[in-house]
Amino acid sequence: MKRSVIVLLVLAVSLPSISFAYPIDGYLYSGIRRLLKLERIILGELDEKMPPNGAFLTTEQINLNLYNDDHGPIIDYPEADPELQEALNGLFPNLNESYSVALFDVTPGRPVRYADRQPTRGFQPGSVGKLAVLAGLFCELENIYPHSFDDRIALLKERVVAGGPFAVYDQHTVPFYELEGGKHYKRQVKESDRFSLFEWADHMVSVSNNGAASVLWREVLLMRVFQSEYPCLNEMDVQEYLDNTPRRELMDLATDVVSCPLVSLGIDPEEWRLGQMFTRGATGIIPGQGGSIGSPKGLMKFLIAVESGRVTDPRSSLEIKRLMYMTDRRIRYGASDALDDAALYFKSGSLYSCDPNKSGPCGKYAGNRFNYMNSVAIVEQPDGAKYIVVLMSNVLSKNSNFDHRRLAGQIDEIVKVDKVTEDQ
Repeated sequence: MKRSVIVLLVLAVSLPSISFAYPIDGYLYSGIRRLLKLERIILGELDEKMPPNGAFLTTEQINLNLYNDDHGPIIDYPEADPELQEALNGLFPNLNESYSVALFDVTPGRPVRYADRQPTRGFQPGSVGKLAVLAGLFCELENIYPHSFDDRIALLKERVVAGGPFAVYDQHTVPFYELEGGKHYKRQVKESDRFSLFEWADHMVSVSNNGAASVLWREVLLMRVFQSEYPCLNEMDVQEYLDNTPRRELMDLATDVVSCPLVSLGIDPEEWRLGQMFTRGATGIIPGQGGSIGSPKGLMKFLIAVESGRVTDPRSSLEIKRLMYMTDRRIRYGASDALDDAALYFKSGSLYSCDPNKSGPCGKYAGNRFNYMNSVAIVEQPDGAKYIVVLMSNVLSKNSNFDHRRLAGQIDEIVKVDKVTEDQ
């Protein structure tokens, strides 16, 4: 990171009238405690690795690319651009046939361009599906506080809930930061752990914690059930409700709160849906139904809706985009060197399974029964290039991480601003 950027951030910290960047320094706004650790790293108080250069946008710099832009709101799914389609097709001749992708170039100052490959092919979305929980969250927040977005944010920040059995079990660790003394560490979530709704949402997206996703999904369901009473709901009331409500009713409600927001955006359940919660502790209380599926087209529809301000409303859409902003470690598609300087709004997910009766080697992220690896990304490069990508694959017996990273660099190359200028 350049020294001038560090100086700029230090000056911003020293001036109380200037609000810090969100999400990196958004503690006062969100109450997400891990952001205080990042502040200390930026200021040189902690000798740890700096976040990527692309992780330093200020609040005002995070905007919706398709809301009130020169092209008008994007509502209909775009048609393929012949030149971009040809360039995209050229990336796949030697890759597994399962690779499916949707690419939408929304760079300001030039016409939007779209291209895809097998956009309707269905995959198990894995952790990418957690974005549907975010959509459900902001939908129910609007139902509780239809006239006050500030009250919605206050509830996210101030409502603290315990994980309970929904939080277990998950191998992904989450960050802990103790305000008194500044002690910081990571570990797996326990049933007794308590976080604000904002922190559960951050854990769900930034480190993809399955327990956080199940806890937040539970809270979205409770918002639907208790509505205006939810902000003062106590744990005894919650337990009584879960104990005394038929499991079929819980199952239907859980499906409904994450499905309705997607359907309202024109996303068909066969294009994207969630079928069950993300932990055994959660599915032991609220069973799943119908299975989960995702496709490049369904997920692209969602990301276009986010950028157009149509997920609940523009401020909710912007908050979802902020939660997707990567200030933690970048993985898979997002780990490409070509994206180091880019602002990256990202979610990745994988799911694999081994079957000893099937041929081919099998290992972590290299299942021989199925081996899903998926990423969604909004990329904003310093040169002005802005684009949305959904990449999904099911390559058996191979960890596709390297190929995903390589494709990220190749896709970035065909969207480059200077390349389009030369072609024109």
